[in-house]
Amino acid sequence: MSGYTKIAMKLFAPLADMTSPYFSTLALELKKSRMKFSIQEYLGRGMLLCLLIFVLELPAFSLIFGLLFQNFLFGFISSFTISSFLTIFFFIFYINYPRIINRDKSRKIDDFLPFASLHLSTIASSKLPLYKIFEIFSKFTAYGELTEEVKKIQSDVNLFGIDMNTALERSVERTPSKNFKELMWGILSTNRAGGDLSVFLKEKSKSFISEYRRKLYEFSHQLTIFIEIYLTAIILGAVFFIILTSIMSALGGAMAGTLLLQFILIFVFLPLVSAIFIVLIKSSTPGGE
Repeated sequence: MSGYTKIAMKLFAPLADMTSPYFSTLALELKKSRMKFSIQEYLGRGMLLCLLIFVLELPAFSLIFGLLFQNFLFGFISSFTISSFLTIFFFIFYINYPRIINRDKSRKIDDFLPFASLHLSTIASSKLPLYKIFEIFSKFTAYGELTEEVKKIQSDVNLFGIDMNTALERSVERTPSKNFKELMWGILSTNRAGGDLSVFLKEKSKSFISEYRRKLYEFSHQLTIFIEIYLTAIILGAVFFIILTSIMSALGGAMAGTLLLQFILIFVFLPLVSAIFIVLIKSSTPGGE
């Protein structure tokens, strides 16, 4: 336990214990995100962090609003209100942070799952034992988060001596990906029934690849819309605005204001909007690249 966590638990342990039942899903989200904190420790750390933020925000905003409005009482009330809202907003974000991490992990796992399941079916066709299949697969680090999930199964079997079926059940409980959970349940059921694992994995990989193709098809249509919006609304709109303001400034003589607007448009607005479009397209790309 770090020094920060010790201080947080010393100050907020009773409050964290009292409020933990209201965050029933947080413990599971922490487990899935592989954050090594209990729910009480995580809440205590968040409460201490929010207290520090509030203590720093309140005098800073009081000084700013006091100088701005020339009224200390109104400035203090305004800064207290804003600081309270910002602290509450940060605490809400802090509570949901493990869920955000898990959502990102789930997306990464789902992106690799069609190809990883095909890889698993190829290994399984050699009729090796299930633990050996996972051991071989865990050496391929190219699958990122998905490989980490398989490594956890290997750790449960090799380090803790858990049988393969129980290790698969534990993997189902802690994975953030619904598709990977579905795959593990299928492997577990096939293994218990003594079925042909390679046949199951081959059929499952076909299903995942078909879904991946559908996502690519949808993305191609989304990309067409993004390009049309970017070229029509942003680029042509910016060119039209520059031409229009140049003509108006020539007629009206307000060159300085026009040049400032054009400078902001070209060097601030266009790069910012372009960056937003890049992030938006990257986030919606199958594979995330």
